[in-house]
Amino acid sequence: MMEQNQTGLVHVYWGDGKGKTTAAVGLAVRAAGHGGRVVFSQFLKNGRSGELAALAGLPGVTLCCEATVEKFTRAMTPGELADTARRCCAQLARAADLCSGGCSLLVLDEVLDACSLRLVGLDQLTDFLDSRPAGLEVVLTGHCLPPEVAARAGYITRMVKERHPYDSGVAARKGVEY
Repeated sequence: MMEQNQTGLVHVYWGDGKGKTTAAVGLAVRAAGHGGRVVFSQFLKNGRSGELAALAGLPGVTLCCEATVEKFTRAMTPGELADTARRCCAQLARAADLCSGGCSLLVLDEVLDACSLRLVGLDQLTDFLDSRPAGLEVVLTGHCLPPEVAARAGYITRMVKERHPYDSGVAARKGVEY
């Protein structure tokens, strides 16, 4: 069993560059490889990305990845946005509950975007960070970094896009971008 680190830091991977989710998955694999209990939760995704299949096969990893969206939020009706917000808030609460029994790492992938879009209250996220179990490492990813989250982070890594195939019309590719 992985040694429980009593300091439990917050890791933030943010920015417009590729690699935020990949870095979070890598840390989840590392923690699980050392016998840690990992909860991995994705927001604003459809629940069908390739990393979920790999993580599901690892001992000690629990997925908390209800499909919270099927299309971009900019294409949603007000009713669809409200339903998405309800699902995202419920998912954050469920992920927090899953960690109450001795988890070593919680990944909240794209939760910063859910906060930015007001689908999850920033206060709901910061309240959780302030009251999380001792020793729980938490990874947050997204395109923006609210100052309230930065103030609570032990690690902040900014991913900066210099070039991406999407900008020249190449669609997201299975096994690479999702």
